[in-house]
Amino acid sequence: MNDALYEFSIDPARIDAARVHELVSRHTYWAKDRPREVMDAALAGSRPYGVYRRDTGKQVAFARVVTDGATFAWLADVIVDPDERGQGIGKLLVAGVVADIEPLGLRRTLLATADAHGLYEQFGWQPVTDQFKWMERPGTGAVTRGAVG
Repeated sequence: MNDALYEFSIDPARIDAARVHELVSRHTYWAKDRPREVMDAALAGSRPYGVYRRDTGKQVAFARVVTDGATFAWLADVIVDPDERGQGIGKLLVAGVVADIEPLGLRRTLLATADAHGLYEQFGWQPVTDQFKWMERPGTGAVTRGAVG
């Protein structure tokens, strides 16, 4: 990875909401066609993270964490621009997120992925061992306002 070319940031003011919406709604399997107002609401209720090209300032990656700040977090909407993949940006993004939330001393941070297990395992994630404790209650929002991942 060329650290001189990419920069990780925890600054919410740097997030390009239009760019995030484009990346998430066009280039993910979990939030395809997510409406902009849903993405904006998700941003407002989360800790957002970005990776930016140093030469242009363009946002090339995004992730967000939903957390109570004390016991639990959910890592969601992790996306790297398809044109920028293969440069180590995903590793830079996840490493930055982990470094930011580690001081919180959370008991558990969850995520869901269909295809990036190897990336997350490098940063300490592991499969849920007792899946029978976990339950879910599907909501109607996923049907009427786009999938929330």
